[in-house]
Amino acid sequence: MAVTLTEKAATHVQGYLAKRGKGVGLRLGVRTSGCSGMAYKLEYADAVNPDDVQFESHGVKVVVDPKSLPYLDGTELDFAREGLNEGFKFKNPNVKDECGCGESFNV
Repeated sequence: MAVTLTEKAATHVQGYLAKRGKGVGLRLGVRTSGCSGMAYKLEYADAVNPDDVQFESHGVKVVVDPKSLPYLDGTELDFAREGLNEGFKFKNPNVKDECGCGESFNV
């Protein structure tokens, strides 16, 4: 099982953590939401819980709770700028369908 970051995503996270002045990495999870059933949760992790699963990617720690891991296994997180918009892009091989707005998915 693994969750990875592209080099571009890792650079963005490292820069933000440095600017923030605290944090151990990036926390990734899923929650029930949206029209397709699940949505991603993404936040900067200030601590690692005892039951969290940790991955290291391009020098950045990625923290995932055990309930979310089956839905995220194999996911690669990228960071992209498109015109005036920028943000994280999820490449999740488990996704079977996404809603039209791209905010939720199902597996």
